[in-house]
Amino acid sequence: MSPVAYQRLESAVIAIAVFALPAIAFGYAWWWPLALFLAFDVSALGYVSGPRVGAALYNAVHSYVGPVLSAAAFALTGADALMILAASWAFHVAADRALGYGLKHPDAFEHTHLGWIGKARAGE
Repeated sequence: MSPVAYQRLESAVIAIAVFALPAIAFGYAWWWPLALFLAFDVSALGYVSGPRVGAALYNAVHSYVGPVLSAAAFALTGADALMILAASWAFHVAADRALGYGLKHPDAFEHTHLGWIGKARAGE
């Protein structure tokens, strides 16, 4: 198995876990990660300012740092909204990576750490 295929499989397992565990462990509605899924893609609007700014903003939102910080804030405050945010955010990141949408290189939206996506992939 290639490293990219392994990372995509790993991300699929993470997506399933962060989708199911909050509902099981905390009793949250299972549909929260689906309802919030596209909210994190608003970060792609950074591409309006060019690929370098777009990649930086997209990567900041599509890393696991935000979900981990949200979960830590939940641990300190007990605010359910923070855990719902953390789980939904982590689900988004993991599902994106499982589908092949990785962190962006600053040259083009289609150039990710997991390879090229979209029409650019066909030209590989």
